[in-house]
Amino acid sequence: MRTAGTVTGAVPRPGLRERKKQRTRDALVRAALELFATRGYEGTTVDDIAAAADVSQRTFFRYFASKEEVTFFVPRLAESHVVEAVRGRPPGEAPLETLRRAVLDSWDDIHATIEQLVPLDLHLRVYRVIESTPALLAAHLRRATELEEELARIIAEREGLDLDADPRPRVLVAAFGGVIRVTERLWSAGDDISVAAMHDLMAAYLDRLGPALAENWRTDRAPDRRTET
Repeated sequence: MRTAGTVTGAVPRPGLRERKKQRTRDALVRAALELFATRGYEGTTVDDIAAAADVSQRTFFRYFASKEEVTFFVPRLAESHVVEAVRGRPPGEAPLETLRRAVLDSWDDIHATIEQLVPLDLHLRVYRVIESTPALLAAHLRRATELEEELARIIAEREGLDLDADPRPRVLVAAFGGVIRVTERLWSAGDDISVAAMHDLMAAYLDRLGPALAENWRTDRAPDRRTET
């Protein structure tokens, strides 16, 4: 029997204590990213972040273990959307198309989620900070490797393959991840750091991944005389 005033299947709203914790966490994320974008990562301390969020240093460490962890909070949120998008793609879809569509089709949802936490332009500016800070770039690449392994396992499961016996899922995801890294680097070094510019660049490079791996690139290549009879 359904109680009056309730909706079957509705997600319960977080309690007051949980909402307060979420607001504090979000305030720390926004404060940290604003400081990183203006002062730089190395020019910002945990005390600076705590003060900007109007909390104590002790409170900061209740939510984040380090500056690095708070830096990557939003990118990790975006990555989780991509992982779930890959899981939700139609069965039978070609693996490369699954990865491509998971990124491009969930683009708007990812950025809507980000904007609930921080302004999108701030998130994009911090991407430049990550690219130009060696310690952050190293952490970003380390996490990218972990993400590739997670995606390779999902692809292997979708295709009914043994990941440790069949190299194709890891090879494909590594190539796909390489395209993402190239587009991030080119976008962050360019003059236009808008969301539209990143989307268009990523779509263009992902569209060329399959042909780049399969085609003969040189149009002036001489015929292989060994194949002639």
